[in-house]
Amino acid sequence: MSSSIFTPSAQTVLKKNQTPLLLHHINASPLQNRVSCKGRRVKALLSTTKQKILKEFHQRRALKIITGLQNFDKDNVAAVVTAADKGGATHVDIACDLELVRLATHLTSLPVCVSSVDPSAFPAAVEAGALMVEIGNYDSFYEMGVVFSPDEIVNMTKETKRLLPSTVLSVTVPHTLSLPDQVKLAEQLEVEGADIIQTEGGKSSTPSKAGVLGLIEKASPTLAAAYSISRAVRIPVMSASGLSSITAPLAIAAGASGVGVGSAINKLNDVVAMIAEVKTIAESLNLSRRQAQVFDETINMF
Repeated sequence: MSSSIFTPSAQTVLKKNQTPLLLHHINASPLQNRVSCKGRRVKALLSTTKQKILKEFHQRRALKIITGLQNFDKDNVAAVVTAADKGGATHVDIACDLELVRLATHLTSLPVCVSSVDPSAFPAAVEAGALMVEIGNYDSFYEMGVVFSPDEIVNMTKETKRLLPSTVLSVTVPHTLSLPDQVKLAEQLEVEGADIIQTEGGKSSTPSKAGVLGLIEKASPTLAAAYSISRAVRIPVMSASGLSSITAPLAIAAGASGVGVGSAINKLNDVVAMIAEVKTIAESLNLSRRQAQVFDETINMF
């Protein structure tokens, strides 16, 4: 039986410029070479998949439609996912539930993200077809009086990276922290390997004005967080909570690489209306991106 470990012997003759390590590679068994090649192919595939998932973030036009961390209503989730697919979204975010993952991946080819605060639930969801995981969408917990500390969020991030080192990971920075503490936590999460930082705040804010002024007021917490955090980290920032077609472009202008929209879509009762709203938001982001490019080109002329 041949050994998989290279052991020099009296009969081993090294040619000029040939190292023992290279000789070991040459003498490796066909099985070893196949395993090594397979490992490299898997690693390359994971890297390519990650790049594809993050492509729209790097282009600053990502639009993630969120069904809700505690939303297990299959009919509603199906309608929202369909609206995301038909309306021009780039990603969908659903509760971390295997049946919902199978449902979503059947309805759309968009990358499916699952949200939870339990890292141990993520691997099965990824095995079922989810391509992203999200620690966040804490709104439903706030309603129960539950608030997550920075240490808890960092620990959840570490555990998720341990379980799924190659899966795209988004982590929400809670709006319950002061803005400086949100920035500090975002920097820590980047060090721990998060791929995306998500901001929040709008759902809990109560605007004092109606109409457009109220929409801007409602979005101000997540916009402020996106502005501050995007200037402190190198990874993409997604602005979420309380956004609409009016305020989504403001998030991109503030420094976000994408937006997450939930209640503006899933509060609607008709899938046609949902599709129309997603399309309006998607178009507002594309217009904002084109305007930003024109602005940059104009500035560069001087």
